[in-house]
Parts: sequence; structure tokens; C-alpha cells
Amino acid sequence: MWYSLLAYIRFLFKSTNQHGVHSPFVYHLVTQCFYDKTKYPEYEILKTYRKALLKNNTPISITDLGPGSKKTASKQRLVSEIAKTSGSTLKRTQLLFRLSRYFKSPAVLELGTSLGLATQALHLGHRHSKITTIEGCPNLSAFTKSQVNNENICFKTGDFSDVLETLTQPSFDLVFFDGNHTQEATMAYFETLLPKAHNNTLFIFDDIYWSKGMTAAWETIKNHPKVTVTIDTYFWGFVFFRKEQAKEHFTVRL
Repeated sequence: MWYSLLAYIRFLFKSTNQHGVHSPFVYHLVTQCFYDKTKYPEYEILKTYRKALLKNNTPISITDLGPGSKKTASKQRLVSEIAKTSGSTLKRTQLLFRLSRYFKSPAVLELGTSLGLATQALHLGHRHSKITTIEGCPNLSAFTKSQVNNENICFKTGDFSDVLETLTQPSFDLVFFDGNHTQEATMAYFETLLPKAHNNTLFIFDDIYWSKGMTAAWETIKNHPKVTVTIDTYFWGFVFFRKEQAKEHFTVRL
């Protein structure tokens, strides 16, 4: 907790808005997507689904293959509790929706389905996207599939490393890393999926200041020779592989 708080204070001192961004690509992304104030009708769908989860007292037996929740060590949790403590916030699902709408990525991969809040946002942003979402907990995966079932969403269950080895998709346009927040696992997933990235692929890493290990992983990823542009928004880290751009790192307030 204290590490994340101190990291946020440091982030505030370093961060800027669109006026501190001199890359046309990043400036357009920040102004037309990050800071887009449009009240999209899909926001109501996201809000309604989140409210329904917060009222749902169905118990789920959790199999957690990562470091677990910082809020509770219980393996038997209510859907409402998971939505409150572990699910993506409404603001972040709205941003994911805008990102999906902005990039219109044909092939999307999500590591960490949870209750499908992010999955739904990615789908609503571009309904033609083929989304593959992986969840380590079988019970959680089954519950979410019953709630967010769509022919363009493929639900897979199991340890991320094992499932990633079975994926036949040659490349992904957008990958959302939102599970197993450890340095070792994050680096392993990054290295595994790097061959499936192309020039216009976007990697999004959740909770880059969750721990010292996650921040160390983020710094290593930033310095990788195939990475050209990164954007640090504190809670998410954005990674691009655009060969036409010089290597540059941005820190942007949302």
C-alpha cells in the first residue's frame, strides 16, 4: 500500500497532459481517446452490468493462480465482493471502451477475465473484434461466460502460461495483461507474446505500480529493444512497437 502511494506521488510530479506530448501519434491518442469526454450510450451498458454484479451475492470458490487479492485471503467470495475489490472500475472500463473504439483491433487477447468488466468494454468498443480471454479460476470463468456470452468472445480457462502455449492465433492487435501481478509472471507473459506482436500492436499492462516487482518488470519492458513508445498512466502502462518512431517514454495524467 505504502509503495503504491509513494509511487503515485512521484508519478504526479513527473506526469503531464497533452501539452507535454510532442509525438503526433501519442498526442492524437491522448486528445482523441484518453481525454474524449463524449457520453457514449455504451457507458450505460457498462454501468448497468457493474451495478448488477455489485448486487449479486452468488458465492464463488476461487482458485487464484497469482499473488491473490490485497483485500482478502478468503477462497470463498461473493460476486459482489469481487466486483467491488478486484474488478475494473467504471472509469477504467470506459477508457478500455474508448481504446477499443479508437484502435478497432481485429484480434484481442485478455489475460485475466475475472467478472468480464474489461472483456465487455473491449467488446462494446469494437463489436467485430475477436476476443480471446483467459481466466485461471474455472468457477469464475464459467460464471462470467454465462453473463457476457458472445460469439466473438472465446473464453479459455487455465494457467496463463499453459493456455498461451496452445493459442494458434498468429498475432494480436491488442493485449491486456490483467492477471498474476508478479514480476516473474509478467515478464514471462511478455516474452511469450512478443512474437505475436506486430508494428501496430498495443500491449496494456495493469497495475504497473502494484509492487516493486511489477515496477521493475515495467522498467525492463520499457527498455526492451523491440519497444519504441510507452505511456505511463500510473495504473496502466501502454507499450507500442512502431518502428517508424524513435524510442520515447511518456508519463500522462488521466
